[in-house]
Amino acid sequence: MIIDSHQHFWQYHPVKDAWITDDMKVIQRDFLPPDLQPVLEQNGVDGCVAVQADQSETETQFLLDLAAAHPFIKGVVGWTDLRAPDLATKLERYAGAGKLKGFRHIVQGEPDPDFLLREDFCKGVQALASYDFTYDILIYPIQLPAAEKFVQRFPLQRLVIDHMAKPYCKTGDIAEWEKSMRAIAQSPNVYCKISGLVTEADWQRWQPADFAPYLDVVLDAFGPQRLMYGSDWPVCLVAAEYAQVKGIVTDYISRLGAAEQAAIMGGNATAFYKL
Repeated sequence: MIIDSHQHFWQYHPVKDAWITDDMKVIQRDFLPPDLQPVLEQNGVDGCVAVQADQSETETQFLLDLAAAHPFIKGVVGWTDLRAPDLATKLERYAGAGKLKGFRHIVQGEPDPDFLLREDFCKGVQALASYDFTYDILIYPIQLPAAEKFVQRFPLQRLVIDHMAKPYCKTGDIAEWEKSMRAIAQSPNVYCKISGLVTEADWQRWQPADFAPYLDVVLDAFGPQRLMYGSDWPVCLVAAEYAQVKGIVTDYISRLGAAEQAAIMGGNATAFYKL
């Protein structure tokens, strides 16, 4: 199966979704399963993983309700406060939600570049393995040094870097990002999503070649068995249509063998999230 490992749904609200600024007007509206399903079908994608965009347990339940009603949503990455004193109770409750595969925190929005290393947060991440939950790492390159230390703390936890840690595709700066990504990839339990690239480039003038240096790094560092395709729909729509985003990945990996391509386009996501 071809699986889109990373997309979002929301009912747009200008306060709750203040991160969707006026230069992103094209996505200042509701995006729900009936909007995505025909797009996936047109692009030969069999299913998707819905990832939280709002840090609330209401959001987690919203995504689980959508997944229950729409079989093409194969899994959900939700949010809960991993620093909460009653986290174990929350995780016990969530363990019964079959399509809830893991959790994410919007670390890229935290002012502390070492947020990932905070003891209360790490204690929460430590608890996930007992319930077989994954953790998605959403960061900017400035937070990569902390991420290097973070992944070393959790050698048994299934971890995935979202959006290749948002490299500076617009400026071409790659050296420090590459150094950290290669260090993180040394931990065999860490995967990486090929997603979110077009929004890190020049939205109007990007070319597929802009992404090749970064894709070269993650393919070499993580190998085809730890990369997974994701669209970041509908966020990607500020810079590209779904077919263009998918095409960047499929064109790039066309040099690989059929089994390796199949792994990146769905097999790895299926295994990682236990879809």
